[in-house]
Amino acid sequence: MTEPSPDNILAELRVEIDRIDASVHALLMERGQIIDRLIEVKGRQGGGSAFRPGREATMMRRLLSRHKGLLPLDTIEGIWRIIISTFTFVQAKYSVHADCSAGDVAMRDSVRFHFGFTVPFINHGGAGEVIDAVGRSDGDLGLIRLDGGATAGAWWSQLIPPLAPKIIARLPLVDRPDHPAGLPVFAISKPLAEAASREVYIHAAVIDRWNPRIPEAMKRTGASILATAAEGIGLSIMLSAPGEVSAMNLRAEFLEAGVSDVRIHEIGSHAAVYEIATTNESSRVAA
Repeated sequence: MTEPSPDNILAELRVEIDRIDASVHALLMERGQIIDRLIEVKGRQGGGSAFRPGREATMMRRLLSRHKGLLPLDTIEGIWRIIISTFTFVQAKYSVHADCSAGDVAMRDSVRFHFGFTVPFINHGGAGEVIDAVGRSDGDLGLIRLDGGATAGAWWSQLIPPLAPKIIARLPLVDRPDHPAGLPVFAISKPLAEAASREVYIHAAVIDRWNPRIPEAMKRTGASILATAAEGIGLSIMLSAPGEVSAMNLRAEFLEAGVSDVRIHEIGSHAAVYEIATTNESSRVAA
C-alpha cells in the first residue's frame, strides 16, 4: 500500500485546521446569541452593571488550570481577556480611561492586552483625572498604576467618599516575570452593588504621623503597605489586606503600633493574583 505523500498529509492537516477554525468561529457566534438573551433578561430585571470581576477571575483561573500544549499561555490569556471584555462592551458600551502620566507605552500595552481594540481607550495625565472621568461617566473603567505613575500625593483618597469610584480589579490577574503586559494596575469603576470579588480588600488609612512599628504591625495581619503620601497635616497609607481581615483588625494593629489617631476607609477590593513563576511551571494563587 502506498503511503500518503507529504503534500497529501499537509493538505489533510490544513483541512482539519479549517474545520477547527470554523468551529471556533461558530462557538463565538453562539456565545453572542447567549449574550443577546442575557441582555434581554437583564433588561427585564432593570439592568445592572455588566462588569463581573469575581466571575472573570474564576473563568481565567479555570482556563489556566486546564491549559496545556504548545500554544503560549500569553496567547490564551489575551484571547480570553478580549473575548470577555468585548462581550461586556456589547452588553453595555464603556471606555477605558488610563493614567499615562508616567508614559503611555506600558499602559497602552496593558489596555490593549486586557480590553482589545474594540473598547475605546482614553489617556489622561494623572490618576486624579482618571478618577474624575470615571465618576462622571455612565459606566466606564479606569486604570491606574499601583505605583501611582507620575501622580503626586495620595490619589487613592479620592476613592474614599461612598459614591466615588472604587477599585474592582488588579491587573494582570496572572502574575509572572515574562508577562507581555505585566504593568501592575488597579481597575476602578463606579461602586458595584454586586459581583465584586472580595478576596483582597484595599484600604486608605489616615494617621496622624508615621511610626516605624507600623510595617511589622501590618505584617501580622497579612496586610501590605502599597503607598504612602502626605495628607493634610497627617499621612495617608494605601493598604491591601486579605478579605478576612477587617478594618477593625487593622485599626487595632495601628493602635498597638503606637498610632494615636487612625481612620480606615475601604476603597475597593479585587481577586487574588494568580502567580506563575514561569510560563512552564505550576501556578498558585496569592494575595
